[in-house]
Amino acid sequence: MRRILQVHFFIILMGIGALAMFLPFVHAVIVRDWQTARAFFYSGLLFSTLTVLLGLATHNRKAQNLARSHLLTLLGAFAVLPLMLAVPFLESVRNTTFLNAYFEMLSAITTTGATLFDDPGRLERSVHLWRAIVGWLGGYLVWVTAVAILAPMRLGGFEVTAPTQIGRGSRMDPAGGETHVVDPRERLLRFGTRLLPIYAGATGALWLLLVICQENPLVAACHAMSIVATSGISPVGGVQYGLSGRVGELVMFGFLFLAISHRIYSIQSRQPLWARLRHDPEFLMGVACVAVVPLMLFARHWLGAYEVDEEQNFIAALQALWGSAFTVLSYLTTTGFVSADWAAARSWSGLPTPGLILMGLAVVGGGVATTAGGVKLLRVYALYKHGMREMDRLVHPSSVGGSGPHARHIRRKGAMIAWVFFMLFALSIAVVMLALSLTGLGFEEATALTVSALSTTGPLAGVATNGAVSYGALETPEKLILAAAMVLGRLETLAIIALFNPEFWRN
Repeated sequence: MRRILQVHFFIILMGIGALAMFLPFVHAVIVRDWQTARAFFYSGLLFSTLTVLLGLATHNRKAQNLARSHLLTLLGAFAVLPLMLAVPFLESVRNTTFLNAYFEMLSAITTTGATLFDDPGRLERSVHLWRAIVGWLGGYLVWVTAVAILAPMRLGGFEVTAPTQIGRGSRMDPAGGETHVVDPRERLLRFGTRLLPIYAGATGALWLLLVICQENPLVAACHAMSIVATSGISPVGGVQYGLSGRVGELVMFGFLFLAISHRIYSIQSRQPLWARLRHDPEFLMGVACVAVVPLMLFARHWLGAYEVDEEQNFIAALQALWGSAFTVLSYLTTTGFVSADWAAARSWSGLPTPGLILMGLAVVGGGVATTAGGVKLLRVYALYKHGMREMDRLVHPSSVGGSGPHARHIRRKGAMIAWVFFMLFALSIAVVMLALSLTGLGFEEATALTVSALSTTGPLAGVATNGAVSYGALETPEKLILAAAMVLGRLETLAIIALFNPEFWRN
């Protein structure tokens, strides 16, 4: 493994993507879909050979700045690697363009889940499996690189609690002194091998439970990979069209909490799970959102049902409450799945979809170092603590805030950095909306598409607008704008700005 890590990180990702092409090939052979099998087999063979040749040509070539190299590789993985992944997709579908295939793969690897094919039946089952695999690998890439690359550089949400400068690739000791420069390759190897059993084990366990709930094995595999990676990719158009029903939704509901806080699967803490989560601000905020927002939506639906004399329908009320809870957690983790009871809640009350609330949940996003997108709960927590402290100072101007130096850092510098990121995120929304508006889209459509892309919650665009927005109806300029927005939303603005750090370009 250490010899393999001497190869450039992007070439390693190419090799993983090329080897992954043989999985849809095997499935296509089993279901006797020979055209799709040939497309994936030839593509996998071609790109595997190309990867070996590039690896031999660039082996043991050292970069002057490994942190910069790996950060640029992340940008290339989300923007350039889909060009390779789109080849078997294009050869399998045939009646589409390369831009559409690239958009699909970019949407999958960034765990956005936006699709140009509104009718799932247009794609073969093996192609749906390929989309889910790419999304699953993209989620694992985010998992590993968040801890191995972004954490030492104080990016990806870690800058809120870090006492050092953003973009620095050095490890700090508890006393505040710099010890040595971190080699990202060592961290990639260590955390990659430790996180893979957790990631794959959670996916396998969820797949098995969904199969037990009488779900189709292929659909169960795609939904399991989509839940763990928060990609929202489904071969049947969503979990509401699956065979597992509410029991399957309940199982998926539990696994969605993996995207609330990285402390749930922490590999560096020896404390029991309840001890880690008891004081975890991300987990507590996530639970509060899942508890409060569904109750607000339920009250809204109940008032609507009261006006149409349906308030005594107890079963419909429970369905509305469950549909709201599952959908709220799904959009908070930027997965984008909708409960089968979400439509029942709307029909019970006669009210339209609260699209603005779903957009707000997607913007908030999940936890740091998870597969979720959005602003992240830790940044929202820092802004909340800063706001509470400011209100205390209005009453007691000379008071001293307690809770230790860590809490004071979050309320001061952490809140300032979180506010800077939030402003950059809002500015990104404004720029992308302006670009989409110049192509002729209306305000509502541009808003839904922008938030969907930047928060990596692809299904949001259709759900928030009651199906008024379709990715398949977009023109070429709009697809290119959204593709850039998905890369920006997945990598985050601070990471791209860190690439312009002068220390990165100095020898």
